[in-house]
Amino acid sequence: MAKLIVGLGNPGARYAATRHNIGWMLLDAFARKHGVAVEQRGFQGLYGELRWGPEAEKILLLKPLTYMNLSGRSVAQAARFYRVNPADILVLFDDLDLEVGRLRLRAKGSAGGHNGVKSVIAELGTTEFPRLKIGIGRPAPGWEVTDWVLAPFGAEDAAAVAAVLPRAVEAVECFLTDGILAAMNRYNA
Repeated sequence: MAKLIVGLGNPGARYAATRHNIGWMLLDAFARKHGVAVEQRGFQGLYGELRWGPEAEKILLLKPLTYMNLSGRSVAQAARFYRVNPADILVLFDDLDLEVGRLRLRAKGSAGGHNGVKSVIAELGTTEFPRLKIGIGRPAPGWEVTDWVLAPFGAEDAAAVAAVLPRAVEAVECFLTDGILAAMNRYNA
């Protein structure tokens, strides 16, 4: 059996530090902690592999390069190739409805207006996959949502994100070791 951890984001230096790329930021933090290079090309993305736990379960770390709105293509290709069940795919992404720096895990659910998650749902044909969302907050007055998510974090928000990433990495580890329900109970405080 294998598991798949997917960080949603957009490729290119222009998007690297933007709110919409927090899924990539979290995946990179997890990969760094576990000494995994997410540099292999395949599945319309970049990926790396590690072995987890006493069973040495294969874990694939994936960063789709399809741009956010087509992320599901990359996810579905990797899931089919590795025969990963949707319940064993953890999708990491930004959430406008959560306060900056908060995290929330869910076992399944709707896209909540997130185009990357909409694409994953469409390509997998199900909403039954776990997800870990990190809050980026709603746009300030005068900002369009698109401009907000594609803008970098201000200093205060960047500090909140830096503070939550280690906890989010622990939540991913808990998902891998104990499953989504245990991770939700422990990290949805």
